[in-house]
Amino acid sequence: MKPEYKPFVDELIELAIEEDLGDGDHTSLACIPAEAHGRMRLLCKQEGVLAGVEIAQLVLHRLDPAMRFEQLLDDGARVKPGDVAFYVSGRLQSLLQAERILLNIMQRMSGVATQTAVYVARLEGLHTRVLDTRKTTPGMRVLDKMAVKIGGGENHRMGLFDMILLKDNHIDFAGGIRAAIARTRDYLAARGKQLPIECEVRSLEDIDEVFAAGGVDRIMFDNFTPEMTRRAMEKVAGRCETESSGGITLDTLREYAECGVDFISVGALTHQIRSLDMSLKACE
Repeated sequence: MKPEYKPFVDELIELAIEEDLGDGDHTSLACIPAEAHGRMRLLCKQEGVLAGVEIAQLVLHRLDPAMRFEQLLDDGARVKPGDVAFYVSGRLQSLLQAERILLNIMQRMSGVATQTAVYVARLEGLHTRVLDTRKTTPGMRVLDKMAVKIGGGENHRMGLFDMILLKDNHIDFAGGIRAAIARTRDYLAARGKQLPIECEVRSLEDIDEVFAAGGVDRIMFDNFTPEMTRRAMEKVAGRCETESSGGITLDTLREYAECGVDFISVGALTHQIRSLDMSLKACE
């Protein structure tokens, strides 16, 4: 885990525990003796890419530091039905409190990682990399971003604070591409910030406007057809990084990549996923 992610993860875990436990797990408190100990295993029930093992361990140790964690598989492992990712042993009340929180996190993260791996595989042999977007579940972004990396994809930006992305609305409200870029450069200089600048373009002519303004690190081709993308790449001619975005599906992904773009951003990596089925069950 990147050090800068840790505060987000810690806060997310605290919220997950608070919303699930409230003033206590009264079911477990009512029928499970406080001194009872046991062992459980994380069982994978579908094929996919495992993600969230590191976070599961944080959840378990946050609820009960005395729990013993026996890891068998790492994040990024290809799993099939019947694979066991880890065993955990300790107080039964603590294990039962952790069960749903842990599964919610791991099933979603594994679903994101699995879907990302499918997109990454479609680009085998090409230099183009798959990027995620900010289309994430509120509060879960850090885990979604981690899962994309585990699945072989790349992170675009964590939020609005770590990169400049001049999109259509910014450009329209600012009075055009040149004005938006100029104001951005002035803003960063005045505050002593060094953030990468990316600018969205909606036409081939917009590319000329971007280079006339100067100072942009990446151009995003928004809703271009593959033919437009090829022509756009000829215009850019290696002067900056390039990204395709907007309406690109798994079926069209490789066609866009073959145009030579550096990145393709895909919102579906995080907002159209199926969680991977798994369970945390008692065992010997």
